[in-house]
Formats: sequence, structure tokens, C-alpha cells
Amino acid sequence: MRFIFSFFLLLVSFVSASEDRFKLPELTMPENNLSFSTIQGYEDYHIVATHFRTDKKELRYILANPIAYEALKNKTEVMPDGSILVKIGWDVEEMELFPSALEAKEVQRVEYMIKDSKRFDHDGDHWGYARFVKQENAEYKSWDKGTHSCISCHQIAKENDYLFTRYQKVF
Repeated sequence: MRFIFSFFLLLVSFVSASEDRFKLPELTMPENNLSFSTIQGYEDYHIVATHFRTDKKELRYILANPIAYEALKNKTEVMPDGSILVKIGWDVEEMELFPSALEAKEVQRVEYMIKDSKRFDHDGDHWGYARFVKQENAEYKSWDKGTHSCISCHQIAKENDYLFTRYQKVF
């Protein structure tokens, strides 16, 4: 009986630790109140693209929630409200066993954009932007420069509904 009780306590502590592991920090962008927790469950989103930023030497995975995934897959010209794209930026290092290849090392930033035509309108884009960056102490914080640079940069992709990402079909 003592063994069963000990096993139960161990199982409960493991489940609690697992839940904490996936819980996102409570951070909010001051300009638009978009929070890190808005993308809770992003680990179930689909990877739709990868990018490599040569200026930051950063590998980026682009994930889409089910609404955005279907729209990107079907080449919808204007993303529907509720679409969320999450960008996770990793620094890279040489692979130990295969040094001519690079692999993701540590997450440096998590960014997302959410389509909401009622809340956001920056010259017609209808996207809300959030950026959370890793600090030296491994904690994350809201990007202190705000979303102005996100908005101005995405203006370049105005003809593609302000998206740089296109669905990268595997087969």
C-alpha cells in the first residue's frame, strides 16, 4: 500500500511539473495588451515555414494556429480574423557530430501576430503584434521598443496581407 501511495505522489508531482513546464510567462505588450499567454497551446500549432535571418544568425520556426494553417494551406489572400502566427527564433551552433551543419541552440525570442479587424488597424493591416525576448538571466520580457518596428517592417509585405511567411509545402 505504501508503494502505491508513493507512486501516486510521484505521478501527481510529475503531472504538476509537466503542466508548469508548458505554462507561458505572464507578460504583456504595453501598447496593445497582447499577452504571452494568448498563444498558450502553441506547441499544438502546425509548423508552416522556417526562415534563417542572416543578420541575427537566427533560425526561425513559423507556426500557425488551425485558422491560419487552413488559410495558408489554401492560399487565402486575406487571412481570416482569429489567425495567429507564432515565430520562434533560435540561435544556432555547429552540430557536434556533423560540424558542417547548424542546429538550433536556445530560443532567443518568441513573437506572434494575431488578425483581429475589430482591435487593430495600422493603415489597414488588422494585425496585432507581440514580441518577447530572452534576457541574459534566461527570463523573457516584453520588447521594450514596442510594436512600431513590427508594424513598419510588415508594411513591406502589404501585398501579401502583411505576411512574410508563405506555406512551405513538404510534398
